[in-house]
Amino acid sequence: MNCLDGNSFCGKCCIETEMPLTKDDIARIEALGYSRRDFTVRDGKIVRLRNVNGKCFFLDSQNRCRIYEHRPKGCRLYPAVFDGEDIIADPICPKRKEVRISERAKRRLLELIEEIYGTKF
Repeated sequence: MNCLDGNSFCGKCCIETEMPLTKDDIARIEALGYSRRDFTVRDGKIVRLRNVNGKCFFLDSQNRCRIYEHRPKGCRLYPAVFDGEDIIADPICPKRKEVRISERAKRRLLELIEEIYGTKF
């Protein structure tokens, strides 16, 4: 999925994000020189991307991700989300009607949910 629209990214998925992070995500981002204290927040047992002024820590002023090539697994699979029953294109995504979520993406998202939450669907 390409969220590029013209010369800017929408960034709606990066506003008030609740994106969970895997240990690999954290290690990959730390390898770029970022401190986990800056870009993470703990939510019970889950570590998530931190929001700053309502936006993902990594979203710049032009709605571009500063770590796009190294972004978390969940961001890579977006706009595929689990709605509690099925994997769908996130309703907040303006391009949701243009998206076809492949079976591979569905499997990868279910594996990610299991890795992060320890829950199998």
